[in-house]
Amino acid sequence: MSYLEHTVKSTPTGYRKFLYMNWPLTLLLISVASAGFLMLYSVAGGSWRPWAEPQMERFGLGLAVMFIVALIPIWFWRSMSLLAYLGSLGLLVLVELFGTVGMGAQRWIDLGFMRLQPSELTKVTLVMVLAAYYDWLPSEKTSRPLWVLLPVLLILIPTALVLKQPDLGTAILLLAAGGGLMFLAGVHWAYFAAVIAAGVGLVTAVFKSRGTDWQLLKDYQFRRIDTFLDPSSDPLGAGYHITQSKIALGSGGWNGRGFMQGTQSRLNFLPEKHTDFIFTTLAEEFGFVGGITLLTLYGLILVFCLVTALSAKDRYSSLVTLGISLNFFLFFAVNMSMVMGLAPVVGVPLPMVSYGGSAMLVLMAAFGIVQSAHIHRPR
Repeated sequence: MSYLEHTVKSTPTGYRKFLYMNWPLTLLLISVASAGFLMLYSVAGGSWRPWAEPQMERFGLGLAVMFIVALIPIWFWRSMSLLAYLGSLGLLVLVELFGTVGMGAQRWIDLGFMRLQPSELTKVTLVMVLAAYYDWLPSEKTSRPLWVLLPVLLILIPTALVLKQPDLGTAILLLAAGGGLMFLAGVHWAYFAAVIAAGVGLVTAVFKSRGTDWQLLKDYQFRRIDTFLDPSSDPLGAGYHITQSKIALGSGGWNGRGFMQGTQSRLNFLPEKHTDFIFTTLAEEFGFVGGITLLTLYGLILVFCLVTALSAKDRYSSLVTLGISLNFFLFFAVNMSMVMGLAPVVGVPLPMVSYGGSAMLVLMAAFGIVQSAHIHRPR
C-alpha cells in the first residue's frame, strides 16, 4: 500500500473530523479574538460601533472559514498551492492597476462590501507554495544553487510588488517568512550568511541614498527610521506616535489603570489606537499582567501549531504548519517590538486583536490549513 493510500484510509471521515480537530487551538484563537473585541469596545469609548461589532462579525465568518478549510484534506491544499500563489500575485498586480489609496499607500481592492488587502493573502500563499516545492524536491537537491534560485524568485516577486505599494512592513514579513521556511526546509546556512552580508550592504546603500536622485526609500520611511533611533528629536512630529505609545505602556504599571480608564486612548493622544497601536491600549488598561497574558496566549498557539508540525507524517504538512507558525510569530513580535520602540514603526497589525477584515479572514483560513494537517494526519 502506498503512503497516500495509507493516509486516506487512516484519516477520519465525516462527522469524526470535528472530533479530531485541535480544539485547544480553537479555544485559544477565540480567547485572543475576544481580547481584541474588548479593546476595540474600549477605544471606541464604550461602544460596539464602529470597530468591535464589525470585528466580531468578521471573526464569526473567519471561524466558519477555518472549519471549512480544516475539513478539506491537506493534500488538496498541497495541490492548490501553486494556483493560490499565482492568484495572489494576480491580485497584487490588480492593486497596482486599480487599487484603492488609503493613508498614502495603494494596498486595497474595493469589493463594495469590504476592502481586500491582497498582501495579507500573499503571506499565506507564499508559505503554501514553498512548502509544496520542498515537499516535491528531493532532499539531496535542497541546497544546490539551481534549486535555491527558484524559491528565492518566488519570495522576491511578491515582495517587490508589495514594496511598490509601498508597504515596507509586509515586504519585510514576506522576506523573513520565506527565508525562514527555506532554512527550516534544510537549505545550507552559508546562503543565509551571504544574505546577511548583502543585507548589511543594502542598509548602508539605503542610508547613503537619502537625498539623492536614486533614493531607495520614501521620505516618510526615512522619518520612521529617524524616529526609531531618536524619538525625542521630533516629539510632536515624526516621533509623536512612539512617544505617546511609550507613555501609555509606562503608565499601565503592573495591574493597569483599569478597563476603559486609559487616558492616552480615551483622550485620543494615542494614534491608530484601534489598529497598529492597540497593544499599548491593552497594556495601559491592564498593565504588565494583561500584556504578558496576551503574550502567553500567543505562545500557547505557537506550541499547539508546533506539536501539529512535529506529529505530521508528510513533509508538506510539517512545512506549511511551521511556515504559518513563523508568520504568526513575526506578526505579533514585530508589532509588539514596534510599539515598545524596539523596532521602527512599519505598520504591522497585532494579529486577531487589531481592527481589520482581510488580516482576520486570511489568518483564520491559515489556521484552517493547520487544522487540516492535524485532522488528516495518519492515525
